[in-house]
Amino acid sequence: MTDIAVLVIAAEEGIKPQTEEAIHHAQAADVPIIVALNKIDKPTADVEKCKQQLSQHNLLAEDWGGSTIIVPVSALTGKGLDELLEMISLTAHIQELKASKDGFAKCIIIESHLSRTKGPLATVLVKSGSLKVGDPIVVGSYYGKVRALFNDQGQPIQKATPGMPVEVLGIPRVPEPGDILESKATEKEAKLLAEKLALKESQDKLKGQQNLSLETLSSQIQEGELKQLNLVVKADVNGSVEAIKRSIDNIETEDIPIRILHAATGEITENDVMLAKASSAFIIGFGVNATSEAEKLSADDGVDMKRYSIIYNMIEDIERVIKGMYKPEFEEVEIGKVEVRQLFAFSKVGTIAGSYVIQGKLHRQAIISLLRESQEIYKGNLSSLKRFKEDVKEVGEGFECGVVLDKFTDIQVGDTLVAYELQEKKR
Repeated sequence: MTDIAVLVIAAEEGIKPQTEEAIHHAQAADVPIIVALNKIDKPTADVEKCKQQLSQHNLLAEDWGGSTIIVPVSALTGKGLDELLEMISLTAHIQELKASKDGFAKCIIIESHLSRTKGPLATVLVKSGSLKVGDPIVVGSYYGKVRALFNDQGQPIQKATPGMPVEVLGIPRVPEPGDILESKATEKEAKLLAEKLALKESQDKLKGQQNLSLETLSSQIQEGELKQLNLVVKADVNGSVEAIKRSIDNIETEDIPIRILHAATGEITENDVMLAKASSAFIIGFGVNATSEAEKLSADDGVDMKRYSIIYNMIEDIERVIKGMYKPEFEEVEIGKVEVRQLFAFSKVGTIAGSYVIQGKLHRQAIISLLRESQEIYKGNLSSLKRFKEDVKEVGEGFECGVVLDKFTDIQVGDTLVAYELQEKKR
């Protein structure tokens, strides 16, 4: 949603790790960056040192021969704020940032929450057109009608135009930040668009999960669909980060450049996953783990994370992706053992093995090896997994369950079922 990024730096402290992260996000979004050097009223403020630090991140000040606008300001005294506003206006003019007030509104959800008294509320930024009270609206796969609009002072208004942040009442459920809100002429049009977007959303989700895996990125390069490989790099120490960056610089990439969007020390975080998702990048970690929040977001959004303990293996994988030759290797990993204790015959499903999980777990997608007197007599999949009469996805250690094997009925009391799942081989 951002047209211009204003990077605020404390002139007395200079660039911090969070500043670097903000710079990398703005550079990945490819938007103009204006730097506001704040706290220049303090005696310890060092403007020149900040400019030198910024130059190391490809942000060279105009008076140093670069193109980055750097404005010293003081939030305390107000000094420099008029010049900062002037530079924002000038940049907007040069970038020809324009929007029409006519036509249907297109807005971006900035924030949202559920109000106890009003229901779902969303703060939106109007990008084009005008949003009016009474307009039928669409947000993703659902639609509603604008019941009220509130400006940044909390006052009710009738219409919002481009550039205005406004709070919207009338969305049927709480939307996600980043969702698009559009207005339509009639409720019927809004409903049709919502149904169309619901279908596209499910397709995009599937496509997105595929596009951010190493294997799919590799095949896209092979088919000529991908023109640049984006990476987010996290490592245990600065020495590792620099070694990885140097090694990546030495990869012969031919027509596919490699762009490191963000490289830093520390564990993989939610911000790293969000940056990777927004930029169709994948995350490589060296000697670090991911936070539980990052793991969950990565799984939900289909963003690939690869962790390594040897830099050579990491570089080798990147080279294979660039050459369109990346193929992950999988291995069967034992996840549980089950003992068959009773048999039940049912005409519709065949033989149900009343079993007990003696070790690990058993889940619906597991590969099953049936052992009888230490000899494997069956290997295949589960047709059904039940707890009492309910179908379940997983049964843990110490619990009983009913098991039906796919296309195999010769089960006997005393048989052992060993459950496996396919996992990508760790390098």
